Amino acid sequence: MKFAYFSHVWGRPGITPGERYEELWREVEDADRLGFDYAFSVEHHCTPHESWMPSPAVFCTGAALRTERIRVGPMGWVPPLRHPLHLVEEVATLDQLLGGRLEVGLASGVSRDPFLPFDADFDNRHLLTREALELLRAAFAARGAFDFDGPAHRLRDIALSFPPVQRPHPPMWVPTTNRNTLRYLSEAGAHTSSTMIVPRASMALVYRHYLDWWRGHGHASDPRIGYWTLVHVARTDAEAEERAAAHITETFAKTLRYGSVSRSRDQHAPPSRLSTTDILAGSGDLRFLLENNLVFVGSPATVADRIRAASLEGHFDTLLGEFTFGELADRHRIESMELFAHEVAPALRAFSPYAPRPQEPAYTASDEQQVAARLQALGYID
Repeated sequence: MKFAYFSHVWGRPGITPGERYEELWREVEDADRLGFDYAFSVEHHCTPHESWMPSPAVFCTGAALRTERIRVGPMGWVPPLRHPLHLVEEVATLDQLLGGRLEVGLASGVSRDPFLPFDADFDNRHLLTREALELLRAAFAARGAFDFDGPAHRLRDIALSFPPVQRPHPPMWVPTTNRNTLRYLSEAGAHTSSTMIVPRASMALVYRHYLDWWRGHGHASDPRIGYWTLVHVARTDAEAEERAAAHITETFAKTLRYGSVSRSRDQHAPPSRLSTTDILAGSGDLRFLLENNLVFVGSPATVADRIRAASLEGHFDTLLGEFTFGELADRHRIESMELFAHEVAPALRAFSPYAPRPQEPAYTASDEQQVAARLQALGYID
């Protein structure tokens, strides 16, 4: 497994954005010092109640100037909000600044609201995100001027000022659980991820197929599949829960506003028995979150066991852990990260949910209808 320090850069009362960014740089420095594999952030716009990170370039630049080893990237840029050539040049620049440590996340967007201030095309967001990925691949594969014909943009005789350090291009990620998109990503060699609001039983169905497709294309190494949630580690389960409880429920209920839906009355298929609606509705209840292993809180041994179980259920091999949330004291955040790095991560480094399982039949196109019905039964949301 690999481990990311993930930050939405959530704001909070009584602190300025400048002060929050100074905190962020210290957090990223700690992640680098402690051996985390990645540092990821977001691109969120016009969200004063939530994220204060509208610029992936700012995150990557600040991290580049304060770290030496950790790989850095957004998770991710939102391609429909900009001309894709701007993205190409920004990726090349940041990879040079980071000395070849950039990870490129592309997120198509979930809600229409962030698109409205930019008069951006929400309905075609998936198409525009795929176009951006194709342009990145084409631009960085070229040795000189290139042409590009996409569904929304036509470019002629384009010569970049310089390429990225990593050739043919930095690693790319597109968060999704959509089977058609995963088929495409498996061919393109792009990694993926999901979040704790997607039932892990649904994730496992599509991600096992994604892994099979990926291996079928002959890539040299397996894909990375990420999973985002909140993480807090203390010496004992009781101490971790006492420290984190109020900050977790505040984050889900007030910052992310997850609790504004009603829980489903339907009984869903095992093993999760949960739909996305159930998870959102229960996110303000720490007992619900812990009983369903939706946040990783506890002693080092407990957190390692929780992550291992969730990884097997959801078929992910990269944890996107959010360690800073609510008004959690900074000393508790640092202690949590240190315990995670020194005791949790070493227990999981050699673990992988991808171990060969010969008893599982190979996936074929004839399985499509059965998989679709199964996802619907599990409350799957694309």
